[in-house]
Amino acid sequence: MYKRILLFTFFMALFILPCNAAVMEGGVSKTGIGEQNRIIDNQTNMPVPNATVSIPKQNYSTTTDNNGVFNLNTQINGPQILSVKKDGYRPFSLTIDDKIASVPMVVAIEKSNIQDIILSAEMFHLGDDNYSNASANSTEFKGRALGPYYSKTFKMPSVSKSEKIYLVIGSIIGIDTMMAKKMGQNKVLNSYASAPEVYFNGTKISEIQLNGDGQRILLPSNLVKPEQNNEITIKTGRNLTQHAYIDYDDIELMNISIQSE
Repeated sequence: MYKRILLFTFFMALFILPCNAAVMEGGVSKTGIGEQNRIIDNQTNMPVPNATVSIPKQNYSTTTDNNGVFNLNTQINGPQILSVKKDGYRPFSLTIDDKIASVPMVVAIEKSNIQDIILSAEMFHLGDDNYSNASANSTEFKGRALGPYYSKTFKMPSVSKSEKIYLVIGSIIGIDTMMAKKMGQNKVLNSYASAPEVYFNGTKISEIQLNGDGQRILLPSNLVKPEQNNEITIKTGRNLTQHAYIDYDDIELMNISIQSE
């Protein structure tokens, strides 16, 4: 799934729903190859010092030096989420593996917009803690399940009518939909789950069919309530082959934000 190219792009589904449904756009994680691991500004290409680079699963964290250089002094076995945080920049996460980590990488991060809203900068787990080791990236799971859904209320600032507002999910793992299965994202043989659902102010606006990074979901402008409380809810899917009881699909997400462009 992961290919080293100048722009490290993760394939994601375009899933169109009726009524207020949005198109889920493919996100781009900007990375490249260098002589050392470095964090740079994506506009100026200048190094970003004192950025925090972490591997949440391992509780590993380090910071970049004055040249934006960092070292990953930890063992990467299988896919892991790498997170980058720096004041004044949008939170960034990228799923890497041992092959990616074995080659120096350059990661370009984007300065934040004054209207950006960080809903969650931490990794959290949805589901019921009942999952197979064959589930997509389940070996990455870090925490206990919060339950079948995540909900956050936030005040939306006034924005220009020409601006588009997105829900951005930095990284999501554990999705076991039929599409994810066909894409080889898991090794589950005899079951599959419905897709996680995204609701905005009580209306379903999207479904997430695949695991990946930088997933962006357009918030329908007619549902946006400027200068008022708005609510985002993400519900995990259910095992569609289990009928004796409700078996929630266990997933983990990191870096959830609202961004306007």
